[in-house]
Amino acid sequence: MTVEHDEQSARYIHGAKYLWMLPKDFGQNMLELAACCNISTPIIQTLLGRGISTKNDIYSFLFTSYDAVIPQPELMADALKAIQRLRVAIEQGQRILVFGDYDVDGMTSTSLVMYCLLILGAKVNFYLPNRVLDGYGLSVTAVQKASRNGYSVIVTVDNGITAFEAAAEAKKLGIDLIITDHHRPAGKLPEAYAIIDPMRSDCQYPCKYLAGVGVAFKVMSLLFKEFNRQIPDKVYELLALGTIADVVPLKDENRYWVRHGMAYINKNMSLPIQVLKQNNNLEKEYLTSLDIGFSIAPQLNALGRLSDPRQAIPFLIGSDTSIVAEVGALLFKLNETRKQAERTILYDVQAAIDKKLIDVSTENIIMASHPAWPVGVIGLVASRLVSMYGKPTLLFHHTKDGLLKGSGRSIPAFNLFEALDRNADILRNYGGHSAAAGLSLSVDKVGLLKERLEKNIAEQLTPFDLQQKLILDADVQLTELSRKFVADMSHLEPFGNENEQPLFYIRQVVQVQNPSLLKDQHVKCHVFADGVVKPVIFFNRPELYQILLNHGEQPFDLAAYVMENCWNGRVTVELQGVDISIGNT
Repeated sequence: MTVEHDEQSARYIHGAKYLWMLPKDFGQNMLELAACCNISTPIIQTLLGRGISTKNDIYSFLFTSYDAVIPQPELMADALKAIQRLRVAIEQGQRILVFGDYDVDGMTSTSLVMYCLLILGAKVNFYLPNRVLDGYGLSVTAVQKASRNGYSVIVTVDNGITAFEAAAEAKKLGIDLIITDHHRPAGKLPEAYAIIDPMRSDCQYPCKYLAGVGVAFKVMSLLFKEFNRQIPDKVYELLALGTIADVVPLKDENRYWVRHGMAYINKNMSLPIQVLKQNNNLEKEYLTSLDIGFSIAPQLNALGRLSDPRQAIPFLIGSDTSIVAEVGALLFKLNETRKQAERTILYDVQAAIDKKLIDVSTENIIMASHPAWPVGVIGLVASRLVSMYGKPTLLFHHTKDGLLKGSGRSIPAFNLFEALDRNADILRNYGGHSAAAGLSLSVDKVGLLKERLEKNIAEQLTPFDLQQKLILDADVQLTELSRKFVADMSHLEPFGNENEQPLFYIRQVVQVQNPSLLKDQHVKCHVFADGVVKPVIFFNRPELYQILLNHGEQPFDLAAYVMENCWNGRVTVELQGVDISIGNT
């Protein structure tokens, strides 16, 4: 059945799990642009659906030029002041400390600044905090230790914009603090020597959604310009890794640098990337942004979630093959441990759901806690539960001092940060944004938080808001899925936040044999239409096995991604299914 929804002015149909928003038909204009640009019609339909509507706009998006999207770093507030101070420190041999963060953005930011300053002859060292022992961001303790060790300058990367106490301590101890960050300031700014953050209200830099590594890159670009030196190519690898991993919007400047960085990575694949690629059994010759986001970055993140993140720096920028191999082996082990921890937590929550301790039929938010759940992993499981059940999710780790330390993920219709802000009176601390947040509170307050959030959701959201949805980008037929189609689609890359991989609507396909259930989790089938057969795999959708088995050879609609599968030197075009819809016309 087709559903009309006035607020969205779009057509919807019901799938087995999701409500599908159907692609818009752009008629003759779409066909003319496809012929004019020599690009497959579904790719043009995708671009038109995303508001890229003229030939000039299409070429500008597909072939982004440096001059069109890259502003000058001098536009960043305090940037010139910061590089002048760094020049003095380098020329006078003053000690510089780079203080980063324990996620991939923080690791790559630290690596990039370290690599650049070492090339310029600086006396420089770094520190990354431990997630559990140190917590997030520059602390008073860290500043005091830096002072005792003779550092004259501290440069933060991917943190610092809310380090008020640490900034005051640095000033008191005579350390010049240079903050480079990309997070939104908390009303006022710390009292630091220089603060480079495009989110500052007085910053004229037009691109406001750089990752932390992007801000660090702009500062180092300006510093190398000051020394009349060419910035090393290695930074483009680090810039791409951090930008993709931090899930910032991949448009405009971010899109340009990630494309540039991915080209560098695939042309000059470094030893660390080779090791991470091998760890994940990636047999393909060319890596994409999706490979970085789903296969490469999680290994580095596992280090920050479960161990000492400082080991990432010699791994990412070191030339010692033995160190790279040793840390690479550790990353593989930690990533496997992380996966097992995720499976355990997910099993625990699903068991609670099966026993109706959490009733997903009546409750609109999933909340659960356990003392054995690692605090660095619970956010990942919260994301999976949001995907599975379409409900905001908060998971908590019990700390030794009687607190619950939690991580939350949300759905597009419910701003989690604003919800926590409305309930700040019962929280110890909180932070984040609309889709993800961290928080802590005493154990005796968790029931009240659950009650309040349930009330907030009931008051704000409609049943339509709570329905899980798929946005389908374009119609496609199996006969169109050629190597040229995949090549045309590759021009849309890099895929990521605000430039998602296209999801295609494939009408009226039939199965040519019974489906298979793989590892009790994944469903594989073969679909046929217009004389073409294509394999389809549905990851983590075991319930589709019985549906497809019962459906037999009757036609159904398919929502799927188009993928290239590289195996034993052979490349095929296949489908990764997301959902099916039965009985729609």
